[in-house]
Amino acid sequence: MSQRASDRRDFMRQATCAGAVVATAGAATAVAGEAKPERVVVPARPGAPFSRAVGYGGIIHVAGVVGRKAGEQGMGTGSFESECRQAMENLKASVEAAGSSMGKVMKCGCFLTDVSDFPAMNKVFREYFPSNPPARSTVVVKQLVVPNARLEIDCVTCV
Repeated sequence: MSQRASDRRDFMRQATCAGAVVATAGAATAVAGEAKPERVVVPARPGAPFSRAVGYGGIIHVAGVVGRKAGEQGMGTGSFESECRQAMENLKASVEAAGSSMGKVMKCGCFLTDVSDFPAMNKVFREYFPSNPPARSTVVVKQLVVPNARLEIDCVTCV
């Protein structure tokens, strides 16, 4: 086996997390003998079966958020635009709790229950990402897990 093939196998062995390798510009490179990246977890509310955000190797996956204010049980009865703005504030809070910022968000996933809300979502999205916006996917779904929620947003960011 060549030295290059051996080095590549060593790199792949060290850089693999849950079977996936993520390579990004500026991310730390795993080299034999150096410390491996640590998994960072931002917990959700007590008893939740998921984490608010999980990071590894400079990449942070932020769980989906809805437009509900912290501590409130149900969704408000305000406009879609206000619900979307609250969801973006919740996303921002999770991103910052994980040690990143909205300017470093690379990809957002948006889930709407009504396609007619798409223009309003775009309007609010531009307020939070005025230039160089992240990549984004938007899907219209029948309903979301949180009763009466009209929008859910998740994202991938970096440290």
